[in-house]
Amino acid sequence: MLPIHRIGPSRYSPTRSRAVIHNGVATTVATATEKSASLYEQARGAFANLDLQLAEAGTDKSRILMVMIYIPDIKLKPEFNRAWDEWVDRDALPLRACVGAALEEDDLVELIVTAAVDG
Repeated sequence: MLPIHRIGPSRYSPTRSRAVIHNGVATTVATATEKSASLYEQARGAFANLDLQLAEAGTDKSRILMVMIYIPDIKLKPEFNRAWDEWVDRDALPLRACVGAALEEDDLVELIVTAAVDG
């Protein structure tokens, strides 16, 4: 049986992991630490946190397989796209989906990410 490696706990809850690695794939969730009024700024903050979490899991954005993006109002997608376009590795474009969803409190973006991990 392949091992499951859990990195954590999350900064939000002692009952959640920051990342889980299994069978060469890391899965993590990222939000912004600073809850600014702007989706663009929160997206940039979420990407900064994501970069840290991917590094902690032994991978990086060039190894991302899939990003599921949740934002509270799909009409704000262009604002998110601006931050995405500045951050994404254009030599290793991942699969991506963006969904409008109710989010907790002042969160304007939540990312669920899977990335390949070597070894």
